[in-house]
Amino acid sequence: MRSMTSIFEQINCPDDIKRMNDSQLDELAAYLRETIVNTISKTGGHLASSLGVVELTIAIHSVFDSPRDKIIFDVGHQCYTHKLLTGRMEQFCTIRQYGGISGFTKTCESCYDPFGAGHSSTSISAALGFCAARDQLGENYKVISVIGDGAMTGGMAFEAMNNAGHLNTDLIVVLNDNEMSISKNVGGLAQHLSHLRMEPRYIKLRDELRTLVKNIPRFGKRILQIAEGIEEHLTYLVIHGVVFEALGFSYFGPFDGHNVTQLRQTLKMAKRLKGPKLIHIVTQKGRGYLPAEKDSTSWHGAVPFNIETGNGISKSPPSEIPQYSAVFCNTLMKMAEKDKRIVAITAAMPDGTGLKPFEDKYPNRIYDVGIAEQHAITFAAGMAAGGMKPVAAIYSTFMQRAYDQIIHDVCLQKLPVVFALDRGGIVGEDGPTHHGVFDLSFLRTIPDLTIMAPKDEDELQHMIKSAFEYNSPVAIRYPRGTGVGVKMAGENQWEVLKPGKGEILMEGKDLAILAIGSMVYPAVLAAEKLNTYGISAYVVNMRFVKPLDRELIVKMARATGHIITVEENTIVGGFGSGVQEIIHEEGIRDCQVQLLGIPDHFVEQGNMNIIREKYGLSSEGIVNAVRSALQMKK
Repeated sequence: MRSMTSIFEQINCPDDIKRMNDSQLDELAAYLRETIVNTISKTGGHLASSLGVVELTIAIHSVFDSPRDKIIFDVGHQCYTHKLLTGRMEQFCTIRQYGGISGFTKTCESCYDPFGAGHSSTSISAALGFCAARDQLGENYKVISVIGDGAMTGGMAFEAMNNAGHLNTDLIVVLNDNEMSISKNVGGLAQHLSHLRMEPRYIKLRDELRTLVKNIPRFGKRILQIAEGIEEHLTYLVIHGVVFEALGFSYFGPFDGHNVTQLRQTLKMAKRLKGPKLIHIVTQKGRGYLPAEKDSTSWHGAVPFNIETGNGISKSPPSEIPQYSAVFCNTLMKMAEKDKRIVAITAAMPDGTGLKPFEDKYPNRIYDVGIAEQHAITFAAGMAAGGMKPVAAIYSTFMQRAYDQIIHDVCLQKLPVVFALDRGGIVGEDGPTHHGVFDLSFLRTIPDLTIMAPKDEDELQHMIKSAFEYNSPVAIRYPRGTGVGVKMAGENQWEVLKPGKGEILMEGKDLAILAIGSMVYPAVLAAEKLNTYGISAYVVNMRFVKPLDRELIVKMARATGHIITVEENTIVGGFGSGVQEIIHEEGIRDCQVQLLGIPDHFVEQGNMNIIREKYGLSSEGIVNAVRSALQMKK
């Protein structure tokens, strides 16, 4: 007789679990948890969130008929069990690796992924779109949106719910309430979900019932214990569902998100009912792996780790070189000591953006607005208009969501907001939804915005100081990870950089390499290697993408007749395009301009060094590009 483990290993599609009873499904949940922990301990990945939804995902696939029925996961952090149940068991060991399966849902990867996810708060909108398409085409299938309580802080989720209530179409939204997104949830909804039990009328009723029950002879104390066990459920049923029902949803819950039997019964009931429904479940993030249960924030995105100890596994000793995000925070804190008008704003990422020490030191001068980048930027604009000096620290890829607010609310009004764009450029295993390779292009088109990118961690300090001195909109874009290990200037040595002025790092005669940000040091190494081939190259740290150093660009063009630009950004409309525009505007016809950067397509997932090598964004890649161009020129 085959073991249960061997049966589980042969699951290739959701139909394989529909014949299992509840006991077998519980065993399946334990097996899938073990598989996820074992795999992510080797590859790294989004562990805690995926461990929290194992039973929920099993229940959904056992009740609904995917891929005919559409299951839309928000963000995608919680889709690992879904992948294991939909024919990707054997490929799961490749998750988030170069050439492997994605860590998020991806339409081109499987028919069971009807909609791609990477950014937050999109699932209800997408699910409602499927519902509208289904209704228009006269088709018959169910649509289920799975959204976390963190993602529900995003305004887009409420826009979609409001629209769903108006359309009154058949939609199921499963709210996975684990009281934690990446960082602790903030905002009115989080408080509503967590603290409305403090409502005075409820407390009065609860206390009266306790007194009454307690006085029942013999059984009073036992009844009270049972009552306290269901107290949270009663609170939600009586009070909490009002918010969702006001938006036009039928509200059910909260339910235990780790009880497969109850989840299946609830989903079957929701499947029969018409109209928009919201099923509220309560789960434990990190469920089944003790270190992740104790600290779900740290285990949201796990590096490879030792399962027994929970310690991260590093192939190299810990670096003493500071992270860019740490340099940003330390510089900001020192400046905030001297200027009480400086405040920090984050969109649910105080840990990720390095602002946690700032929060600890200045708890009243940091604002976590939740997963709401649009609001964050207009909020910053309002603070700036009110006389403050706000810094909005947001990952490059997430800043895309606030493009209109950057233009209309900040730059059009010339308000002194500093945009700290963390994780600019290639970011690695999270793939195309998270690479910050468009910011130089989409920001460069905006009038009255200064754009800087430091060559190293020391220059970042000078840029932050400069940004506050300019008293205008400024974006500082810096990469993920550690700096390059240069000596750090003390606070009294920080300089205010002259806007739009680059610096020549190496002299040459045959060509000029103009580099920005993280590509400056690879350009220096490339120039040194080119010297061994008898090729003499200028290397220029441009520092500014806007305004560009027109005078220096013209000088390099006329001195060498050959310019190569290097950027960790799309070449479409990026830094190199700006250099080309200046060469054209100046009427310089005898200068060849060669652009190195990200080509015009979305970049795949993989180790950062592998991706950079692939696109020629390494010292060797620059050398090869230069030698090839010079050979063709001859």
